[in-house]
Amino acid sequence: MRLTMKARQEVTKATAGQYRGASKKEKGKILDQFIATTGYSRWYARLVLRHEGRRLQTDKQTIVVVERKSSTKRKRARYYVRLWRIMDYICGKRLQPSLPELLPALERHNDFRCDRETRTKLLRISAASIDRLLRTERRKYELRGRTGTKPGTLLKKQIPIRTFAEWDEQRPGFVEIDLVAHDGGLAAGDYCQTLDLTDIATTWTETLAVRNKAQAWVFAALKEMRQKLPFSLLGIDSDNGSEFINKYLVEYCQKQKLSFTRSRPYRKNDNCFVEQKNYSVVRRAVGYARYDTEAQLHLLNELYATLRLYSNFFQPTMKLKSKERVGSKVIKRYDRAQTPYQRVLAAAQVSEAEKQRLRAKYKTLNPAALKRKLMRLQERLMKSTASKKAVRVRPRQCNNHRYFTDQPEN
Repeated sequence: MRLTMKARQEVTKATAGQYRGASKKEKGKILDQFIATTGYSRWYARLVLRHEGRRLQTDKQTIVVVERKSSTKRKRARYYVRLWRIMDYICGKRLQPSLPELLPALERHNDFRCDRETRTKLLRISAASIDRLLRTERRKYELRGRTGTKPGTLLKKQIPIRTFAEWDEQRPGFVEIDLVAHDGGLAAGDYCQTLDLTDIATTWTETLAVRNKAQAWVFAALKEMRQKLPFSLLGIDSDNGSEFINKYLVEYCQKQKLSFTRSRPYRKNDNCFVEQKNYSVVRRAVGYARYDTEAQLHLLNELYATLRLYSNFFQPTMKLKSKERVGSKVIKRYDRAQTPYQRVLAAAQVSEAEKQRLRAKYKTLNPAALKRKLMRLQERLMKSTASKKAVRVRPRQCNNHRYFTDQPEN
């Protein structure tokens, strides 16, 4: 027996409150019963139960009386957009676990304010809901690289290929290193390189720009980065480039009692941890332009000094826990997103004095201010590339040695 319109309205009023306060599973059961009673389609039934009480036109013929909808969701969406931009546009699975620490840090430096109800909802929302709220913003923002690695063959046989069974990758101190070329698509002449160092256990990342791939610059940069690490360096793993496979680094590791291993040739996955940071930290920060001047080198290192604080203290990372193949699919499971700073604090091998030093440093940092400084430095870096004259590279002969020089176009 079909209910009259008045009867349907009474059923809707009686059911709407119960539906809106129910869990997702309970909503399905209530919705099934409501459809069976009223004869509404599932889409229309959900509509009237969600919006019962205010006027809403669904098409030219139908007007439903539903309650006035608050603008809380829209306000929260604006809050998420702001927090998302401060956190460098990361996904919801990384942003959601970082909110309990991010909000107090921003509030401590007077860079974020909201009412108590909104703050509670910001901390309760799921990662999927964050991604849904940011979907339209994410579409507004949507960069590939090449390798410049040349094999160093002289000492390769003396440096063992790393196998994952030989390293204690749950202990801070075992790192992967790699160079990122800033040739701007023109792999000739001298141009800046970024030495990227990533700790496997904590995902702590250090970056430093050098003039070129010369062994002396790379070796000096590696020693400087070692001093900045919040834990002892125990092992180094590199690719097969001659900037790493050389007697200076081999002798240094032997003298300092550091494990030194290399990846298999042409197997980028052997250095997967640092390869990932080559994009997520270096490329995202400085892009793919050509940087080959002394001023740009200093500007890159000024940017990296800020970037190390921003990425290590405030950028959460997710580590792969397990992989399982089911038919043609590979199901991957990750741990809860944590910042490298949090992972270092959780490591039992790191001294308490070092942890206290990190906590004191963390309290002085404002992620919004760091992000603003990064953006200013990025702007200066972009202007430095735009102001340079267009060049083409021409070979020139000198003392029977062929080398390249940049000469401006006429």
